[in-house]
Amino acid sequence: MPSLYTEIDINASRGKVWQALVHKETWKYWNTFLYDCDSRRSLQQGREIWLSLRRVPGEEQTEFQPRVTLLQPGICLQWVSSIPGFVDEHIFHLQEIGRNRTRYIHQENFSGFMTRIIFPTIRQDELQGIRRMARELKHYVETGR
Repeated sequence: MPSLYTEIDINASRGKVWQALVHKETWKYWNTFLYDCDSRRSLQQGREIWLSLRRVPGEEQTEFQPRVTLLQPGICLQWVSSIPGFVDEHIFHLQEIGRNRTRYIHQENFSGFMTRIIFPTIRQDELQGIRRMARELKHYVETGR
Protein backbone atom coordinates (compact mmCIF):
# COMPACT_ATOMS: atom_id res chain seq x y z
CA MET A 1 0.00 0.00 0.00
CA PRO A 2 1.62 3.31 -1.04
CA SER A 3 1.97 5.88 1.71
CA LEU A 4 3.50 9.26 2.50
CA TYR A 5 4.99 10.25 5.84
CA THR A 6 6.41 13.28 7.57
CA GLU A 7 7.18 14.17 11.15
CA ILE A 8 8.44 17.23 12.96
CA ASP A 9 9.26 18.02 16.59
CA ILE A 10 7.42 21.03 17.99
CA ASN A 11 8.46 22.99 21.08
CA ALA A 12 5.00 23.08 22.65
CA SER A 13 2.75 20.85 24.69
CA ARG A 14 0.72 18.17 22.98
CA GLY A 15 -2.45 19.99 24.08
CA LYS A 16 -1.40 23.22 22.38
CA VAL A 17 -0.51 21.40 19.14
CA TRP A 18 -3.81 19.50 19.28
CA GLN A 19 -5.82 22.72 19.64
CA ALA A 20 -4.23 24.22 16.53
CA LEU A 21 -4.73 20.99 14.58
CA VAL A 22 -8.42 20.41 15.36
CA HIS A 23 -9.73 23.97 15.29
CA LYS A 24 -10.30 24.23 11.55
CA GLU A 25 -11.37 27.86 11.82
CA THR A 26 -7.76 28.82 12.68
CA TRP A 27 -6.24 26.96 9.73
CA LYS A 28 -6.55 30.07 7.57
CA TYR A 29 -3.92 31.72 9.79
CA TRP A 30 -1.24 29.09 9.34
CA ASN A 31 -2.17 26.21 7.01
CA THR A 32 -1.54 26.57 3.26
CA PHE A 33 -2.13 22.87 2.54
CA LEU A 34 -5.60 22.15 3.99
CA TYR A 35 -8.56 24.52 3.93
CA ASP A 36 -11.87 24.33 5.78
CA CYS A 37 -14.79 24.73 3.36
CA ASP A 38 -17.57 24.52 5.97
CA SER A 39 -16.82 25.59 9.54
CA ARG A 40 -20.25 24.33 10.64
CA ARG A 41 -18.98 20.76 10.20
CA SER A 42 -16.78 20.18 13.22
CA LEU A 43 -14.33 17.33 13.57
CA GLN A 44 -16.35 14.54 15.17
CA GLN A 45 -15.83 10.82 14.80
CA GLY A 46 -18.21 9.45 12.16
CA ARG A 47 -18.95 12.88 10.69
CA GLU A 48 -18.23 13.95 7.14
CA ILE A 49 -16.39 17.25 6.76
CA TRP A 50 -15.79 19.41 3.71
CA LEU A 51 -12.20 20.40 2.96
CA SER A 52 -9.94 21.40 0.12
CA LEU A 53 -6.21 21.11 -0.32
CA ARG A 54 -3.51 22.83 -2.29
CA ARG A 55 -0.54 20.53 -2.82
CA VAL A 56 1.76 23.27 -4.11
CA PRO A 57 1.45 27.06 -3.78
CA GLY A 58 -0.45 28.62 -6.67
CA GLU A 59 -2.16 25.36 -7.60
CA GLU A 60 -5.94 25.22 -7.83
CA GLN A 61 -7.56 23.76 -4.71
CA THR A 62 -8.94 20.22 -4.78
CA GLU A 63 -12.14 19.76 -2.75
CA PHE A 64 -12.97 16.54 -0.96
CA GLN A 65 -15.34 15.33 1.74
CA PRO A 66 -13.64 12.90 4.09
CA ARG A 67 -15.27 11.10 6.98
CA VAL A 68 -13.58 11.34 10.39
CA THR A 69 -12.86 7.74 11.38
CA LEU A 70 -10.91 8.28 14.60
CA LEU A 71 -10.73 11.16 17.05
CA GLN A 72 -8.67 10.57 20.19
CA PRO A 73 -8.34 14.01 21.83
CA GLY A 74 -4.73 15.08 22.19
CA ILE A 75 -3.45 11.97 20.44
CA CYS A 76 -4.85 11.09 17.02
CA LEU A 77 -7.10 12.38 14.26
CA GLN A 78 -7.85 10.25 11.25
CA TRP A 79 -10.09 10.65 8.22
CA VAL A 80 -10.76 8.77 5.02
CA SER A 81 -11.87 10.10 1.65
CA SER A 82 -12.63 8.01 -1.38
CA ILE A 83 -13.77 7.96 -4.94
CA PRO A 84 -14.52 4.73 -6.80
CA GLY A 85 -11.28 2.76 -6.90
CA PHE A 86 -9.22 5.16 -4.75
CA VAL A 87 -9.06 5.60 -0.97
CA ASP A 88 -6.94 8.22 0.80
CA GLU A 89 -6.50 7.96 4.57
CA HIS A 90 -4.93 10.83 6.56
CA ILE A 91 -3.56 10.10 10.02
CA PHE A 92 -2.36 12.88 12.33
CA HIS A 93 -0.65 11.57 15.45
CA LEU A 94 0.86 13.51 18.36
CA GLN A 95 3.51 12.01 20.64
CA GLU A 96 4.74 13.66 23.82
CA ILE A 97 8.54 13.55 23.64
CA GLY A 98 9.42 15.70 26.64
CA ARG A 99 8.20 18.58 28.73
CA ASN A 100 6.47 20.94 26.28
CA ARG A 101 7.79 18.96 23.29
CA THR A 102 5.58 17.13 20.84
CA ARG A 103 6.30 15.02 17.80
CA TYR A 104 3.73 15.69 15.06
CA ILE A 105 3.31 12.83 12.58
CA HIS A 106 1.25 13.07 9.39
CA GLN A 107 0.83 9.92 7.33
CA GLU A 108 -1.27 9.24 4.25
CA ASN A 109 -2.15 5.74 3.08
CA PHE A 110 -3.54 5.08 -0.38
CA SER A 111 -5.44 2.02 -1.57
CA GLY A 112 -7.78 0.85 -4.30
CA PHE A 113 -7.23 -0.28 -7.88
CA MET A 114 -6.95 3.34 -9.15
CA THR A 115 -4.00 4.00 -6.81
CA ARG A 116 -1.48 2.85 -9.41
CA ILE A 117 -2.82 5.53 -11.78
CA ILE A 118 -3.50 8.42 -9.35
CA PHE A 119 -0.68 8.06 -6.82
CA PRO A 120 2.24 8.58 -9.24
CA THR A 121 0.70 11.87 -10.45
CA ILE A 122 0.27 13.36 -6.95
CA ARG A 123 3.04 11.69 -4.91
CA GLN A 124 5.74 14.40 -4.90
CA ASP A 125 3.34 17.35 -4.69
CA GLU A 126 1.32 15.70 -1.91
CA LEU A 127 4.48 14.97 0.06
CA GLN A 128 5.58 18.58 -0.39
CA GLY A 129 2.17 19.69 0.92
CA ILE A 130 2.17 17.56 4.06
CA ARG A 131 5.75 18.62 4.85
CA ARG A 132 4.78 22.28 4.38
CA MET A 133 1.80 21.82 6.70
CA ALA A 134 4.07 20.32 9.38
CA ARG A 135 6.47 23.28 9.19
CA GLU A 136 3.58 25.77 9.27
CA LEU A 137 1.98 24.07 12.27
CA LYS A 138 5.32 24.15 14.10
CA HIS A 139 5.80 27.85 13.36
CA TYR A 140 2.23 28.75 14.33
CA VAL A 141 2.25 26.86 17.62
CA GLU A 142 5.72 27.99 18.66
CA THR A 143 5.32 31.67 17.74
CA GLY A 144 1.56 32.26 17.82
CA ARG A 145 1.68 33.62 14.25
